[in-house]
Amino acid sequence: MKLTKEEKDILASVEGGEWRSVPNLASESRRYETAAKATLRKDKRVNIRMTERDLLHFQKKAAEEGLPCQTLISSVLHKYINGRLRDVAI
Repeated sequence: MKLTKEEKDILASVEGGEWRSVPNLASESRRYETAAKATLRKDKRVNIRMTERDLLHFQKKAAEEGLPCQTLISSVLHKYINGRLRDVAI
């Protein structure tokens, strides 16, 4: 099996005994599961106006990524408000 550098680093850290079990694993699992469900729940509708050009760019990028356009737009907005959207020089 061919591993990436990141995968090799993770494997080395696991084999090196750097990983420890989480105390109260069942409780922590439920807590993270609840947070994930809340994050993924889409219960509000928003209508926005944007230029046709921007919409076409979103549609093209969504097609490249194999995502519905609205999912991509929602993801971009979510990453932006959580400070995880990075500016990349082109």
